[in-house]
Amino acid sequence: MHHKRSYRWLLAVASVLLALVVVACGAKSAGPLMVLDWADYEQEVFWADFKEEHPDQEVQWTFFADDPEAFAKLQSGFYADLVHPGSSWLRVYVDAGLLEPIDTSKLDNWSGIIPSLAKAGQVDGKQYLIPWEWGYDSLLVRTDKVKEMPDSWADMWDPQYKGHVSTFDSAEANILIAATVLGYDAYNMNDTQMAAVKQKLIELKPNLLGYWTDYTEVNQQVAAGDVWLAVTWPDAWVTVSGEGVPVEYIEPKEGRLGWVYGYALTKASKNKDLALDYIDAMISVDSMTEMANQYAYGAANQAVLNNVNPEYIAAMSLDKPDVIERTQFFKPLTESQRQAWITLWDEVKAAP
Repeated sequence: MHHKRSYRWLLAVASVLLALVVVACGAKSAGPLMVLDWADYEQEVFWADFKEEHPDQEVQWTFFADDPEAFAKLQSGFYADLVHPGSSWLRVYVDAGLLEPIDTSKLDNWSGIIPSLAKAGQVDGKQYLIPWEWGYDSLLVRTDKVKEMPDSWADMWDPQYKGHVSTFDSAEANILIAATVLGYDAYNMNDTQMAAVKQKLIELKPNLLGYWTDYTEVNQQVAAGDVWLAVTWPDAWVTVSGEGVPVEYIEPKEGRLGWVYGYALTKASKNKDLALDYIDAMISVDSMTEMANQYAYGAANQAVLNNVNPEYIAAMSLDKPDVIERTQFFKPLTESQRQAWITLWDEVKAAP
């Protein structure tokens, strides 16, 4: 998913501390504002309002490669004021006591947030996540390599694509895809259904060129014509189509998979007021407009659509009133579900 980006192509720099001393102050600071984030989101254009309000405040970023790494860092005692998780991970963070509920009345830009996305950031009625971006996991198709355009997640298993499919190394995404193909509710599966999902994913392996972990690699494989169907994010379409490669980012008839990401305040933060000011800057219309135009992601503020590249809007159906309703958004997993899914996925990858 966030999956992610493009900031996600910088997976190789995961966990590297970007010690950017930002001449970016007002609220009393207990040292640098520490942001645990995806690479590329440190761009000043995203948080320009914060810099203007706090010109002398130092901000430092630490990058992570995926949601499990971000969670593991905070759980192990790593200090950050803010973290950028997916909504499907929110319950795990809250249950671990890592996050502080956010008083949205302190955010000037909160009123513009789409209500359904705001709800995705709640746990037990409390707002823990302030949504910034949302987007898809879907199929990027080399239109010149396929005889007819796929229109279903099930097409990934079509023998004609043997050796030309790629999906990313994600238990969450692949289990949801297989469960969707089998007609299961992925979040309420019994043992028999879990076993069927595992078998379905094993049956996909002859069609796979591989599982990708490096965002740049799968883009290159699609561009080279080695991969014809790739499970990936909207910004892959931006990158590859921008190189003149004939690709389409389809909407399977079962719906694209969807994710919501945003900023959460850590319970350990010593800079809570500053952290809220940073969030407020990130959810401004100007910030989200830049994000949407860089990555073709959906913005959590609907007003941003007026400023987005029309080609991106059309390709991602961002102007469709029911686009959010017909997207299968990842849902929060309990810790036991998360462990069961990880175990299943490890067994799939280990199978011949």
